[in-house]
Amino acid sequence: MNAIEILFWTSLFVIFYSYLGYGILLFAIIKIRRILGLAKPFTGNDDYEPEVTLFVAAYNEKDYVDEKVKNSFSLNYPKEKVKHVWVTDGSDDGTPEILRKYDGVEVFHEDARGGKIGAMNRGMKFVKTPIVIFSDGNTTLGKESIQEIVNLFKDPKVGCVSGEKRIVDKDADAAAGAGEGIYWRYESTLKKWDAELYSVVGAAGELFAIRTELWQEVEKDTLLDDFIISLRVAMSGYTIQYNPEAYAIETASANVKEELKRKVRISAGGIQSVVRLRSLLNIFKFGTLSFQYISHRVLRWTLTPLLLLCIIPLNFILAYQSGFEIQNLYTLLFFGQVLFYVAALIGWFLENRQIKVKVLFIPYYFFIMNLSVYLGFNRYLKGNQSVNWQRAKRG
Repeated sequence: MNAIEILFWTSLFVIFYSYLGYGILLFAIIKIRRILGLAKPFTGNDDYEPEVTLFVAAYNEKDYVDEKVKNSFSLNYPKEKVKHVWVTDGSDDGTPEILRKYDGVEVFHEDARGGKIGAMNRGMKFVKTPIVIFSDGNTTLGKESIQEIVNLFKDPKVGCVSGEKRIVDKDADAAAGAGEGIYWRYESTLKKWDAELYSVVGAAGELFAIRTELWQEVEKDTLLDDFIISLRVAMSGYTIQYNPEAYAIETASANVKEELKRKVRISAGGIQSVVRLRSLLNIFKFGTLSFQYISHRVLRWTLTPLLLLCIIPLNFILAYQSGFEIQNLYTLLFFGQVLFYVAALIGWFLENRQIKVKVLFIPYYFFIMNLSVYLGFNRYLKGNQSVNWQRAKRG
Protein backbone atom coordinates (compact mmCIF):
# COMPACT_ATOMS: atom_id res chain seq x y z
CA MET A 1 0.00 0.00 0.00
CA ASN A 2 1.54 3.33 -1.04
CA ALA A 3 1.32 6.68 0.77
CA ILE A 4 -1.68 7.89 -1.28
CA GLU A 5 -3.63 4.74 -0.50
CA ILE A 6 -2.87 5.01 3.22
CA LEU A 7 -3.94 8.67 3.25
CA PHE A 8 -7.11 7.87 1.29
CA TRP A 9 -8.23 4.99 3.52
CA THR A 10 -7.37 6.87 6.69
CA SER A 11 -9.39 9.85 5.49
CA LEU A 12 -12.31 7.64 4.47
CA PHE A 13 -12.27 5.94 7.87
CA VAL A 14 -12.37 9.27 9.74
CA ILE A 15 -15.26 10.49 7.57
CA PHE A 16 -17.20 7.26 8.06
CA TYR A 17 -16.47 7.22 11.79
CA SER A 18 -17.58 10.81 12.41
CA TYR A 19 -20.95 10.36 10.69
CA LEU A 20 -21.84 6.67 11.07
CA GLY A 21 -19.05 4.72 12.73
CA TYR A 22 -19.34 6.48 16.08
CA GLY A 23 -23.06 5.73 16.14
CA ILE A 24 -22.40 2.04 15.39
CA LEU A 25 -19.70 1.84 18.07
CA LEU A 26 -21.95 3.65 20.57
CA PHE A 27 -24.81 1.26 19.85
CA ALA A 28 -22.52 -1.75 20.39
CA ILE A 29 -21.20 -0.37 23.70
CA ILE A 30 -24.73 0.36 24.92
CA LYS A 31 -25.90 -3.16 24.03
CA ILE A 32 -22.98 -4.73 25.89
CA ARG A 33 -23.59 -2.54 28.95
CA ARG A 34 -27.28 -3.56 28.98
CA ILE A 35 -26.39 -7.25 28.77
CA LEU A 36 -23.93 -6.85 31.66
CA GLY A 37 -26.53 -4.94 33.69
CA LEU A 38 -24.43 -1.77 33.84
CA ALA A 39 -27.16 0.53 32.50
CA LYS A 40 -29.15 1.26 35.65
CA PRO A 41 -31.11 4.53 35.70
CA PHE A 42 -31.35 6.54 38.91
CA THR A 43 -34.67 5.79 40.62
CA GLY A 44 -34.49 7.58 44.01
CA ASN A 45 -35.88 10.91 45.25
CA ASP A 46 -39.45 10.45 43.95
CA ASP A 47 -40.80 13.52 45.74
CA TYR A 48 -38.45 15.94 43.97
CA GLU A 49 -40.59 18.77 42.55
CA PRO A 50 -38.65 22.04 42.84
CA GLU A 51 -39.52 25.53 41.70
CA VAL A 52 -38.30 26.26 38.18
CA THR A 53 -37.79 29.36 36.07
CA LEU A 54 -38.84 29.26 32.42
CA PHE A 55 -36.32 31.66 30.89
CA VAL A 56 -36.67 33.18 27.40
CA ALA A 57 -34.11 35.56 25.89
CA ALA A 58 -35.91 37.37 23.09
CA TYR A 59 -35.31 39.84 20.31
CA ASN A 60 -38.26 41.12 18.25
CA GLU A 61 -40.56 38.15 18.83
CA LYS A 62 -43.94 39.93 18.59
CA ASP A 63 -45.26 37.36 16.10
CA TYR A 64 -44.65 34.53 18.60
CA VAL A 65 -45.16 36.13 22.04
CA ASP A 66 -48.87 35.41 22.56
CA GLU A 67 -48.62 31.78 21.47
CA LYS A 68 -45.43 31.24 23.49
CA VAL A 69 -46.82 32.73 26.72
CA LYS A 70 -50.07 30.78 26.44
CA ASN A 71 -48.11 27.61 25.80
CA SER A 72 -45.84 28.29 28.79
CA PHE A 73 -48.81 28.79 31.14
CA SER A 74 -50.45 25.58 29.90
CA LEU A 75 -47.54 23.27 30.75
CA ASN A 76 -48.34 20.45 33.15
CA TYR A 77 -46.44 21.43 36.31
CA PRO A 78 -47.67 23.11 39.51
CA LYS A 79 -48.37 26.69 38.42
CA GLU A 80 -47.15 28.18 41.69
CA LYS A 81 -43.77 26.53 41.14
CA VAL A 82 -43.09 28.01 37.69
CA LYS A 83 -41.57 31.48 37.33
CA HIS A 84 -41.71 33.10 33.89
CA VAL A 85 -38.78 35.35 32.98
CA TRP A 86 -38.33 37.11 29.64
CA VAL A 87 -35.22 39.17 28.86
CA THR A 88 -35.64 41.39 25.81
CA ASP A 89 -32.47 43.14 24.70
CA GLY A 90 -32.85 45.63 21.86
CA SER A 91 -36.41 44.63 20.93
CA ASP A 92 -38.09 47.54 19.16
CA ASP A 93 -41.16 45.80 17.71
CA GLY A 94 -43.33 46.01 20.82
CA THR A 95 -42.33 42.63 22.28
CA PRO A 96 -41.79 43.96 25.85
CA GLU A 97 -45.11 45.83 25.80
CA ILE A 98 -47.00 42.71 24.72
CA LEU A 99 -45.33 40.65 27.46
CA ARG A 100 -46.21 43.15 30.18
CA LYS A 101 -49.90 42.53 29.54
CA TYR A 102 -49.56 39.07 31.08
CA ASP A 103 -49.76 38.64 34.84
CA GLY A 104 -47.05 36.38 36.16
CA VAL A 105 -44.49 37.24 33.46
CA GLU A 106 -41.40 39.12 34.60
CA VAL A 107 -39.97 41.26 31.81
CA PHE A 108 -36.44 42.66 31.94
CA HIS A 109 -35.89 44.95 28.98
CA GLU A 110 -32.97 47.06 27.84
CA ASP A 111 -32.91 49.17 24.70
CA ALA A 112 -29.30 48.26 23.95
CA ARG A 113 -28.85 45.08 21.96
CA GLY A 114 -26.20 42.81 23.45
CA GLY A 115 -27.04 39.54 21.74
CA LYS A 116 -28.60 36.43 23.21
CA ILE A 117 -25.74 35.66 25.57
CA GLY A 118 -25.76 39.23 26.82
CA ALA A 119 -29.45 38.84 27.65
CA MET A 120 -28.80 35.52 29.39
CA ASN A 121 -25.92 36.87 31.47
CA ARG A 122 -28.05 39.82 32.56
CA GLY A 123 -31.23 37.84 33.14
CA MET A 124 -29.67 35.06 35.21
CA LYS A 125 -29.12 37.56 38.04
CA PHE A 126 -32.90 37.53 38.56
CA VAL A 127 -33.27 33.73 38.70
CA LYS A 128 -33.81 32.46 42.26
CA THR A 129 -35.14 28.94 41.64
CA PRO A 130 -32.89 25.84 41.85
CA ILE A 131 -33.61 24.89 38.23
CA VAL A 132 -33.66 27.23 35.22
CA ILE A 133 -35.13 26.09 31.90
CA PHE A 134 -34.04 27.94 28.76
CA SER A 135 -36.32 28.07 25.76
CA ASP A 136 -36.61 30.06 22.52
CA GLY A 137 -39.44 32.50 21.90
CA ASN A 138 -40.49 30.92 18.60
CA THR A 139 -40.88 27.35 19.87
CA THR A 140 -43.82 25.50 21.37
CA LEU A 141 -43.09 23.13 24.25
CA GLY A 142 -44.68 19.74 24.81
CA LYS A 143 -47.20 19.77 27.66
CA GLU A 144 -45.12 17.50 29.95
CA SER A 145 -41.78 19.13 29.15
CA ILE A 146 -41.10 20.72 32.55
CA GLN A 147 -42.03 17.56 34.44
CA GLU A 148 -39.92 15.39 32.14
CA ILE A 149 -36.92 17.67 32.61
CA VAL A 150 -37.30 17.80 36.40
CA ASN A 151 -37.55 13.99 36.57
CA LEU A 152 -33.94 13.67 35.43
CA PHE A 153 -32.70 16.22 37.95
CA LYS A 154 -33.73 13.79 40.71
CA ASP A 155 -30.28 12.31 40.17
CA PRO A 156 -27.79 14.62 41.97
CA LYS A 157 -25.11 13.78 39.38
CA VAL A 158 -27.16 15.44 36.63
CA GLY A 159 -26.28 19.09 36.15
CA CYS A 160 -27.96 19.75 32.81
CA VAL A 161 -30.90 18.26 30.90
CA SER A 162 -31.41 18.71 27.18
CA GLY A 163 -34.81 18.43 25.60
CA GLU A 164 -35.45 17.41 22.02
CA LYS A 165 -35.77 19.75 19.09
CA ARG A 166 -38.59 18.51 16.84
CA ILE A 167 -38.87 19.77 13.29
CA VAL A 168 -42.35 20.10 11.82
CA ASP A 169 -42.24 18.89 8.23
CA LYS A 170 -44.31 20.95 5.86
CA ASP A 171 -44.56 20.68 2.11
CA ALA A 172 -43.21 24.19 1.78
CA ASP A 173 -40.10 23.30 3.75
CA ALA A 174 -38.67 21.41 0.76
CA ALA A 175 -34.96 20.57 0.97
CA ALA A 176 -34.45 22.28 4.30
CA GLY A 177 -37.28 20.32 5.91
CA ALA A 178 -36.26 16.97 4.45
CA GLY A 179 -32.60 17.32 5.33
CA GLU A 180 -33.01 19.04 8.69
CA GLY A 181 -35.72 16.63 9.85
CA ILE A 182 -33.68 13.51 9.01
CA TYR A 183 -30.55 15.04 10.55
CA TRP A 184 -32.31 15.83 13.83
CA ARG A 185 -33.89 12.37 14.07
CA TYR A 186 -30.44 10.82 13.72
CA GLU A 187 -28.97 13.30 16.21
CA SER A 188 -31.76 12.48 18.66
CA THR A 189 -30.84 8.79 18.55
CA LEU A 190 -27.16 9.56 19.13
CA LYS A 191 -28.06 11.78 22.09
CA LYS A 192 -30.07 8.98 23.70
CA TRP A 193 -27.09 6.64 23.41
CA ASP A 194 -24.62 9.33 24.53
CA ALA A 195 -26.69 9.95 27.64
CA GLU A 196 -26.93 6.23 28.40
CA LEU A 197 -23.17 5.79 28.04
CA TYR A 198 -22.29 8.82 30.17
CA SER A 199 -23.31 12.30 29.01
CA VAL A 200 -24.76 14.19 26.06
CA VAL A 201 -22.17 16.49 24.48
CA GLY A 202 -24.06 19.76 24.25
CA ALA A 203 -27.66 20.79 24.79
CA ALA A 204 -30.20 22.05 22.26
CA GLY A 205 -30.80 25.77 22.75
CA GLU A 206 -34.48 25.39 21.93
CA LEU A 207 -34.99 23.63 25.27
CA PHE A 208 -32.46 22.83 27.98
CA ALA A 209 -32.10 23.28 31.73
CA ILE A 210 -29.34 23.52 34.30
CA ARG A 211 -29.04 23.67 38.06
CA THR A 212 -28.95 27.41 38.71
CA GLU A 213 -26.03 27.07 41.12
CA LEU A 214 -23.91 25.73 38.23
CA TRP A 215 -24.41 28.81 36.03
CA GLN A 216 -21.18 30.43 34.91
CA GLU A 217 -21.30 33.78 33.16
CA VAL A 218 -20.35 33.27 29.53
CA GLU A 219 -18.03 35.42 27.42
CA LYS A 220 -20.05 38.15 25.70
CA ASP A 221 -18.84 37.20 22.21
CA THR A 222 -20.01 33.56 22.54
CA LEU A 223 -21.94 32.27 19.52
CA LEU A 224 -23.14 28.86 20.75
CA ASP A 225 -24.32 29.76 24.25
CA ASP A 226 -26.23 26.49 24.77
CA PHE A 227 -23.20 24.40 23.82
CA ILE A 228 -20.71 26.29 25.98
CA ILE A 229 -23.04 26.52 29.00
CA SER A 230 -23.95 22.84 28.99
CA LEU A 231 -20.44 21.50 28.41
CA ARG A 232 -18.97 23.68 31.14
CA VAL A 233 -21.51 22.09 33.47
CA ALA A 234 -20.28 18.66 32.32
CA MET A 235 -16.65 19.73 32.78
CA SER A 236 -17.54 20.56 36.40
CA GLY A 237 -18.14 16.88 37.05
CA TYR A 238 -21.87 16.63 36.33
CA THR A 239 -23.57 14.91 33.40
CA ILE A 240 -25.82 16.27 30.67
CA GLN A 241 -28.83 14.02 30.25
CA TYR A 242 -31.35 13.87 27.45
CA ASN A 243 -35.11 13.41 27.54
CA PRO A 244 -36.93 13.37 24.16
CA GLU A 245 -40.26 13.52 26.02
CA ALA A 246 -39.34 17.13 26.85
CA TYR A 247 -39.48 18.74 23.45
CA ALA A 248 -39.64 22.03 21.60
CA ILE A 249 -41.40 22.21 18.25
CA GLU A 250 -40.43 24.54 15.44
CA THR A 251 -40.75 24.53 11.69
CA ALA A 252 -37.78 23.88 9.43
CA SER A 253 -35.91 26.72 7.77
CA ALA A 254 -37.94 28.30 4.97
CA ASN A 255 -35.39 27.23 2.38
CA VAL A 256 -31.82 26.01 2.12
CA LYS A 257 -30.49 29.57 1.84
CA GLU A 258 -31.93 30.29 5.29
CA GLU A 259 -30.69 26.96 6.61
CA LEU A 260 -27.19 27.73 5.30
CA LYS A 261 -27.28 31.06 7.14
CA ARG A 262 -28.09 29.19 10.36
CA LYS A 263 -25.50 26.48 9.75
CA VAL A 264 -22.71 28.97 9.00
CA ARG A 265 -23.34 30.67 12.33
CA ILE A 266 -23.34 27.29 14.11
CA SER A 267 -20.10 26.31 12.37
CA ALA A 268 -18.39 29.57 13.31
CA GLY A 269 -19.59 28.98 16.85
CA GLY A 270 -18.40 25.38 16.70
CA ILE A 271 -14.86 26.42 15.83
CA GLN A 272 -14.99 29.06 18.57
CA SER A 273 -16.20 26.41 21.03
CA VAL A 274 -13.45 23.94 20.14
CA VAL A 275 -10.87 26.66 20.81
CA ARG A 276 -12.59 27.87 23.98
CA LEU A 277 -13.11 24.34 25.36
CA ARG A 278 -9.72 23.03 24.26
CA SER A 279 -9.01 21.54 27.69
CA LEU A 280 -11.88 19.12 27.04
CA LEU A 281 -9.73 17.50 24.34
CA ASN A 282 -7.61 16.00 27.16
CA ILE A 283 -8.98 12.48 27.31
CA PHE A 284 -6.71 11.65 30.26
CA LYS A 285 -8.47 14.31 32.34
CA PHE A 286 -12.09 14.00 31.15
CA GLY A 287 -12.12 10.37 29.98
CA THR A 288 -15.43 9.26 28.46
CA LEU A 289 -16.68 12.84 28.10
CA SER A 290 -13.64 13.72 25.95
CA PHE A 291 -14.13 10.58 23.83
CA GLN A 292 -17.77 11.49 23.20
CA TYR A 293 -16.99 15.16 22.56
CA ILE A 294 -14.26 14.45 20.01
CA SER A 295 -16.21 11.70 18.26
CA HIS A 296 -19.59 13.44 18.11
CA ARG A 297 -18.64 17.11 17.74
CA VAL A 298 -15.01 18.02 17.17
CA LEU A 299 -14.40 15.82 14.12
CA ARG A 300 -17.50 17.18 12.33
CA TRP A 301 -16.45 20.79 12.93
CA THR A 302 -12.78 20.40 12.06
CA LEU A 303 -11.16 17.44 10.36
CA THR A 304 -14.02 15.70 8.55
CA PRO A 305 -15.07 18.53 6.16
CA LEU A 306 -11.41 18.98 5.19
CA LEU A 307 -11.01 15.26 4.49
CA LEU A 308 -14.20 15.22 2.40
CA LEU A 309 -12.47 17.66 0.08
CA CYS A 310 -9.13 15.84 0.15
CA ILE A 311 -10.42 12.38 -0.77
CA ILE A 312 -11.71 13.59 -4.15
CA PRO A 313 -8.25 14.16 -5.72
CA LEU A 314 -6.78 11.22 -3.79
CA ASN A 315 -9.50 8.93 -5.13
CA PHE A 316 -9.05 10.33 -8.64
CA ILE A 317 -5.33 9.54 -8.57
CA LEU A 318 -5.94 6.00 -7.38
CA ALA A 319 -8.67 5.41 -9.98
CA TYR A 320 -6.42 6.87 -12.70
CA GLN A 321 -3.58 4.54 -11.68
CA SER A 322 -5.97 1.61 -12.15
CA GLY A 323 -6.90 2.85 -15.62
CA PHE A 324 -10.46 3.61 -14.44
CA GLU A 325 -11.31 -0.07 -14.80
CA ILE A 326 -14.98 -0.41 -13.89
CA GLN A 327 -14.42 -3.44 -11.66
CA ASN A 328 -11.71 -1.64 -9.67
CA LEU A 329 -12.73 -0.54 -6.15
CA TYR A 330 -11.13 2.91 -6.46
CA THR A 331 -12.96 3.53 -9.72
CA LEU A 332 -16.29 2.56 -8.16
CA LEU A 333 -15.64 4.78 -5.13
CA PHE A 334 -14.64 7.72 -7.31
CA PHE A 335 -17.74 7.52 -9.49
CA GLY A 336 -19.79 7.00 -6.34
CA GLN A 337 -18.49 10.34 -5.09
CA VAL A 338 -19.22 11.97 -8.43
CA LEU A 339 -22.76 10.57 -8.38
CA PHE A 340 -23.31 11.85 -4.82
CA TYR A 341 -22.29 15.41 -5.69
CA VAL A 342 -24.27 15.33 -8.91
CA ALA A 343 -27.30 14.32 -6.82
CA ALA A 344 -26.57 17.29 -4.52
CA LEU A 345 -26.39 19.58 -7.54
CA ILE A 346 -29.70 18.24 -8.89
CA GLY A 347 -31.19 18.70 -5.42
CA TRP A 348 -30.10 22.36 -5.51
CA PHE A 349 -31.53 22.78 -9.01
CA LEU A 350 -34.90 21.26 -8.04
CA GLU A 351 -35.09 23.14 -4.74
CA ASN A 352 -34.65 26.46 -6.55
CA ARG A 353 -37.57 25.50 -8.79
CA GLN A 354 -39.64 24.24 -5.86
CA ILE A 355 -39.75 20.70 -7.24
CA LYS A 356 -39.75 18.22 -4.35
CA VAL A 357 -37.71 15.01 -4.70
CA LYS A 358 -36.68 14.41 -1.09
CA VAL A 359 -34.20 11.62 -1.80
CA LEU A 360 -32.08 14.21 -3.66
CA PHE A 361 -32.42 16.77 -0.88
CA ILE A 362 -30.48 14.52 1.52
CA PRO A 363 -27.11 14.73 -0.35
CA TYR A 364 -27.82 18.42 -0.96
CA TYR A 365 -28.35 19.03 2.77
CA PHE A 366 -25.20 17.02 3.60
CA PHE A 367 -23.24 19.17 1.16
CA ILE A 368 -24.67 22.36 2.70
CA MET A 369 -23.73 21.14 6.20
CA ASN A 370 -20.09 20.72 5.24
CA LEU A 371 -19.94 23.85 3.09
CA SER A 372 -21.13 25.79 6.13
CA VAL A 373 -18.05 24.59 8.08
CA TYR A 374 -15.73 26.23 5.54
CA LEU A 375 -17.78 29.42 5.50
CA GLY A 376 -18.07 29.40 9.28
CA PHE A 377 -14.33 28.86 9.71
CA ASN A 378 -13.69 31.82 7.41
CA ARG A 379 -16.02 33.98 9.49
CA TYR A 380 -14.36 32.87 12.69
CA LEU A 381 -10.88 33.76 11.38
CA LYS A 382 -12.09 37.16 10.19
CA GLY A 383 -14.03 37.73 13.40
CA ASN A 384 -17.03 39.08 11.51
CA GLN A 385 -19.73 36.75 12.87
CA SER A 386 -21.87 39.02 15.04
CA VAL A 387 -23.05 37.80 18.44
CA ASN A 388 -26.36 39.55 17.72
CA TRP A 389 -28.54 36.78 16.41
CA GLN A 390 -30.61 37.13 13.25
CA ARG A 391 -33.04 34.23 13.26
CA ALA A 392 -33.33 32.22 10.05
CA LYS A 393 -36.73 32.45 8.40
CA ARG A 394 -38.87 29.40 9.08
CA GLY A 395 -41.19 27.52 6.78
